[in-house]
Amino acid sequence: MALLVLALGGCLADETISGYAPEGAIFALQSIDDKPFDASATISFPAQGRVAGQAPCNSYSAMQTVPYPWLKVEAIAVSKRACRDLVAEQTYFAALSGMTLSEVSGTTLILSNDAGRKMVFTAQN
Repeated sequence: MALLVLALGGCLADETISGYAPEGAIFALQSIDDKPFDASATISFPAQGRVAGQAPCNSYSAMQTVPYPWLKVEAIAVSKRACRDLVAEQTYFAALSGMTLSEVSGTTLILSNDAGRKMVFTAQN
């Protein structure tokens, strides 16, 4: 019986944001709270429950396991390079960590929360 449950578990649809974002899409950050983001940052959802991207200085990966449209980016692992955009990187991760909702519409990704904060991304490819 346990084998049957495991076999069926592999057939379930991906209910996280990775199941709703265009496959292979890499989203570039355009703005945080309606203010242009002057540095470069990306986010993608390469597999169920996975988040990956490039912040202004470092690459990162994280977990995201709540069902769409909710969002909870956690266990963020970041490489350790220093650069002149570290303040922008801190701003990016602080905002990303506070997002609780996601919306994918074509090539646009909007992350937001109940406090009115918002991050807008557009697909690069």
